[in-house]
Amino acid sequence: MRVLVTGGAGYIGSTLIRMLLDRGYDVICLDRFFFSMEPIADIADQIEIIKGDIRWFDSSILNGVDAVCDLAALSNDPTGELDPQKTLEINYMGRKRVARLAKKHGVKRYILASSCSVYGAQTGIANENSPTNPLTTYARANLLAERDILPLSDRNFVVTALRQATVYGLSYRMRFDLVVNAMTRALFKYGKIFVSRDGTQWRPLVHVRDTSRAFITVLEADPELVNGEIFNVGSDEQNVQIFNLAKMIAEAVGKPFNYEWYGDPDKRSYRVSFRKIKDTLGFKPEYTISMGAREIYKALEEGRLDPDDPRWITVKWYKHLLEMQKFIKEIEINGVIL
Repeated sequence: MRVLVTGGAGYIGSTLIRMLLDRGYDVICLDRFFFSMEPIADIADQIEIIKGDIRWFDSSILNGVDAVCDLAALSNDPTGELDPQKTLEINYMGRKRVARLAKKHGVKRYILASSCSVYGAQTGIANENSPTNPLTTYARANLLAERDILPLSDRNFVVTALRQATVYGLSYRMRFDLVVNAMTRALFKYGKIFVSRDGTQWRPLVHVRDTSRAFITVLEADPELVNGEIFNVGSDEQNVQIFNLAKMIAEAVGKPFNYEWYGDPDKRSYRVSFRKIKDTLGFKPEYTISMGAREIYKALEEGRLDPDDPRWITVKWYKHLLEMQKFIKEIEINGVIL
């Protein structure tokens, strides 16, 4: 089977591609490579690599493709607010374009990488039928993409949306702006964890390898079980309050629990049920939060991860790229040649 992974050099994509290769899939990676090609450099000879943007890539690359895992997006809530219009253009309109072109070119399966952030703030435990309450541009873009793409499903075009819990764990394109990863980095670098007020807010969590495995599970599932469906991806056991999460991470890596509060109270708080994907597809995560924290801390200790690499904090790196873009435009306007 030939699979196109958009955002294939990203945090989840670079992990998913390797897992697809391990299962014998023929893989195409479409990415802008904002964070460099380093995350897939060691497998570059095993995949087809296309540098492009989901908003304007040449649709002929979809010829002969059997399935699309659509992960390309400006990731996380803070990044989404840097330029809300751009976030909607990419995360909503761009992915809608991918889905429509995929159907037009005879692709059989399409999987949308959505997010549990669409639940926003909930008092109970949200399932796939619960009212949504997106509080950020990033969350709204995911929901809009779901609403426009899922109706494209039919007998010949199997469409599934995966609402992923907040992802954590070691990846080839690391991210230190995700809560478990950020807390582990802070403990390593500063000897304390920074906790967002007021610490009682809930987050569902899932390891990057587990959420990648969920894409493969859907890809290989009976079409009748997944067509036109939404699945939350995670596990009930990994719904955790932020303050308790900080304590878990310190305990997991065997360090004293020192913490410091920061920021205004976070209005986002949601617990999520993952019963549907477990009951329907038999999917259950294999990794725990403690395992994820330990693998990251070990990689930091051994020098395999640089805690100060600016690329690993997404919003800071995008700000850097925006500043560079402004600088280049000024050079062009002023006719300066370097």
